[in-house]
This record gives sequence, structure tokens and C-alpha cells, in this order.
Amino acid sequence: MTKYSVMSLMSVRPLNIARRVQNGDGSVVTTNSGGDVLAQGGNDEGLRGEPADLPSSVDVLVVGCGPVGATAANLLARDGVRVLVIDKATEIFTAPRAIALDNEALRILQLAGIGDKDFDTIAIPYVRMRSPWLGEFGRVNTLGSVDGHPKLVTFYQPELERSLRARLAACETAKTALGVTLLSLDDQGDHVVASLDIGRQTPYNVRATYVVGADGASSLVRQLIGQTFEGKTFTEDWLIVDASHVRDPIDHVEFICDHRRPTPHMVAPGARERWEFMLRPGETREEMESDARIRKMLAPWGGIEAMTIERKAVYRFHARTVKAFSKGRVFLAGDAAHITPPFVGQGLVAGLRDASNLCWKLACVVQGRAAPRILDTYDQERRPHVKAMIGLAKFMGRLVMPRNAGVALLTHGLMKLARLVPRFRAHFDELGMKPKNVFRRGLFVKCVKSRMVRGAVIPQGWVRDREGQIRLSDDVLGTRLVLAGFGLDAGAALDATTRTAWTSAGGAIVQFVHRGQKLHRAETACWEDLDGVFMPRAVPFGWAAVVRPDKTILHDGPISDVSRLVREALQLLGAPGESSDPVLQFVSPSA
Repeated sequence: MTKYSVMSLMSVRPLNIARRVQNGDGSVVTTNSGGDVLAQGGNDEGLRGEPADLPSSVDVLVVGCGPVGATAANLLARDGVRVLVIDKATEIFTAPRAIALDNEALRILQLAGIGDKDFDTIAIPYVRMRSPWLGEFGRVNTLGSVDGHPKLVTFYQPELERSLRARLAACETAKTALGVTLLSLDDQGDHVVASLDIGRQTPYNVRATYVVGADGASSLVRQLIGQTFEGKTFTEDWLIVDASHVRDPIDHVEFICDHRRPTPHMVAPGARERWEFMLRPGETREEMESDARIRKMLAPWGGIEAMTIERKAVYRFHARTVKAFSKGRVFLAGDAAHITPPFVGQGLVAGLRDASNLCWKLACVVQGRAAPRILDTYDQERRPHVKAMIGLAKFMGRLVMPRNAGVALLTHGLMKLARLVPRFRAHFDELGMKPKNVFRRGLFVKCVKSRMVRGAVIPQGWVRDREGQIRLSDDVLGTRLVLAGFGLDAGAALDATTRTAWTSAGGAIVQFVHRGQKLHRAETACWEDLDGVFMPRAVPFGWAAVVRPDKTILHDGPISDVSRLVREALQLLGAPGESSDPVLQFVSPSA
């Protein structure tokens, strides 16, 4: 995998938006947005000419080129979708913001083409909670990996954004326009007209089949479609300090749960660390962000003279979400749709889950491989899990910032006692309390007879082909619908008509075999399950699964029934030529 450096980011440039300026002698110079001269001559009538390279029509317009918007654009472009990404900023914000990613987020970035060689991370072995009176009363084990990735890492957000934009620049169907501001959206039923401020006297209109608003917590897209946040703003303000060149960085994450000054503290790549200090009554932003107060706050950790303060900011935590993640042809993702308190490190992770869930559905619809109705499942699938994660973050917040000494002693004491019971200790220490990303309703076939969990993500493991090439299984599945056979070739059991329909819908066929299984002949791409991730741990021999591009299990059953499984999956998707079956409705909570 190619390593993208800062120099490679130079290829991720604003679109050459032509600007014509009249000189004092009456001549006209045409420049791009970077000031480079494109042409000379003519007259100022060219000020009303069309901007170079900016498309007038795209499949998807993505508003916001932060990590969520850039990930969404990469996922869409990898599927051949014509996508335009705009952002009002002309450069990446260089101060660190998000700092934590879990194994699910890393797996989504893998799907978007970003691997562990593209940006630096630090795997976190554990997260501990300490009381000044009781010592350690809680510890979460994050050592090890799940689905081919560490359970928890910290990272440097500007580096991740550079890698995402560099990857996006290599996609032929993607355009990036920086320094461009959204003015309005007009949903006309079969498309949306977006009015953009590109620095000219008149707005520039772009026609998009769909719009994705990933423009942050103050989202203009959210405001334009009339969505408002519901939820809680915490009354406490927090000072966030990011520093590099830390003399003796820690190797984990800790929460110093002192009611007088709760302080989360964590390590990050590049000898960096982050501290979050809750403000006391009467303390002001100006006072807390002063150099003198920063030095005083960091003094207990030593080496303040050698540190470089990269960011210092006071802000208030929020726990909010919108009533619906979409309206018409406009969708919200990331902080534009929900804001999660930082106590469980799930803010950016939730936004990446949004992108993964939404973008393959958009790709299938705009390319005519599925019916538009599948887009309704984006809100059905994502909003309940977002609310559950916000609930967990609020619970953790109560542990971190107790109101007074009595509440702190009671809460932390009960936690410490509960961990003496093995069942409770395992539930807390091994992330048992983290809400599973398993859908109760959405785009999967109702469970009648299943050996797998439909609406859940299929495991990932290391697999090997006949030539000895070793890859992660998600890279084998790719960004397409896949019929996976386990032990046997599911493709061989498909009837000719169903195989043709599956191929027309963009579906592929893959076979996974157990380690050591040698096949003399197989027409289907065949991969050996090296670690037993699939068989027998997750699925029995001779089983088949229809897997969505976001790696969610859509349908499963014995390979002997594979033609029926594929037909029912295609009917649910509304694939061309497949009539709607009333039995195959999106799964509701009562199903």
C-alpha cells in the first residue's frame, strides 16, 4: 500500500475556478483560485464565464471535506459515483480534534482505501479510571485486535485528513472544491439544485441527484432542510490542551475522576498527549486559555518547558441528535446529524459508520442496481445505534465528573465493589457494555432460519488464495454485494437465471474454505480461512451468506437453498427485473 506524504497532498488542490481581473491598462488576466495565471487578454465580460473544471451535474454532492465527508466521497468514488466535495475552508485545520478510533472505524477506513501505513496510530492497551481516594476503580481492556484491527487507537486528525484527501485525488470520478460555500438547496423531486458561492458576482448552480451534508455541528445543510438538534448540553465547560514533545508520554488512556477537577488524559502519535480539564465555577475562557494557566495545569506532569502547545480551547460538551437523518434527497452524516460527548471516543467513529451505511446504498441507487426505497433504511439503521452510543457516553460522563465528594465516593466505591464479581468485571472490562452495531430493523431479510446474525457485520480475518497471497477478507469482498459460500462453492449451486440476475445487480461470488482444505477445481474465487474466523466460529460448513458492501449480513442459509437466498435478497433491494415480494419487507422492531 502506498504511503501518502505531505508532498502527495499537493495533488489535492482546489478546483481551478477561473477568475478574470481587469488591470489598470484595460487588459484582463485570468487566474485560478491559487493565483496562477491561466490566460491573458479579453475583457471583463469574462467575469460571468463558467468556472474551469467545476461540474454542473453530479450524482452526489458532499458538503464538508472533514474526515466524514472525505470518507464518504472516497467510498462513493471507489464505486464509480460522480461526486463533488465542497468545503468553505481552503486548507485542513491543523490543530488536532478527534483523537480516538476503534476497530470498527479502522475497518471502515480500510473499506475507503486507507490502511495502517497511511497514518500513524498508537494502539491503546487499556483505559483506566482513577479516584484520588480509592485508586483504580475501573479498567477497560483494549489490548488486542478485533476483525483485523486494534480495539482502540489514538491518532492525529490532520494526518488522517491528508491521507483521505490524497486518496480522493486519485479517484477519476471525484472532484474537490475548496474555498466554496453552500448558499442554498432546492430539492426538485428528482434532483437537487445547490447554489454555491465560488467567489464570483453570481452564484454557481450544481445539479445533484443526492446531497450529503457532512458539514459539522453547525451544519448549514441541516438548517436548510429544517432539522434541529434535540438533546442535552452539559453545563460544564472544559479546557482541552494538546501538546507535542511531551517528555515522558503515557502509553494508555486514563480518567482522573476527581470531582474537584475531572481530567481525562491520553497519549497520541508524535510524542503527543491530550488533557481535558473541567472548569470550576467562576473560571473564564480567557483565564483558562492563558499561557500562565496552561503551564500551571500541566505542571504535575513535568517537562512543560519542552512541550509545544498545539491546541488550547474551552468548549462545552453536547449530547444531541436530529429527529431524522434525511429529508427528501438530502442526507446528514457525522456531527451534522449527531453530537456525542467525548467520554467513549465515539464522535468521529459514529460519523464513519454513517458514511459506510449510506454510501453503498447511494451508489446502488444512482447506478440503477437498487430501488430508491432502500435509502429509507439509512435512518432506520443508524439513528438507534447513535442514540445508544450517546447514552453510553452520558453514563461514562457521570462516572468521570461526579457532582461532589459524596457522590464520587459512592459511585466509584460501587464500581470498585462490582468489579469483584467476575460477571460484572467481564461486562465492564471487556467492553460488554458497548452497544453492538446490530440492526433491529433495516435492510436485511427477516430472520426465519438463520445460523448467522442478519443485520450484523460479518467477521473479518486473514485469508489466503491458491497462489499464497494473504489479505484481509474485507479486501477480498470489496465494495460490492457478495454471495459468500463457506466450505462449498455457493456459485455452483445457483441456477442460470438467478446467476444472471445477481451479476446484473453487480454481485460477486466468493468461496471461503477452512485452513488446509485443498480444492482440485473451483470456478469461484477461493480463499483459505487462516485463523478460523469464519468456520466453525461464526458459520457452519456448507453455509452461504449474502453480504452487503458495508459488510452487513443481508441474508443467509444452507447452500442448497442459495438460489432462493439470492432471489429474496435481490427482491429486497429492488434490483432491476425483481418484482416486489410483500413477504420481504424491511425488518421492523416487532419482526
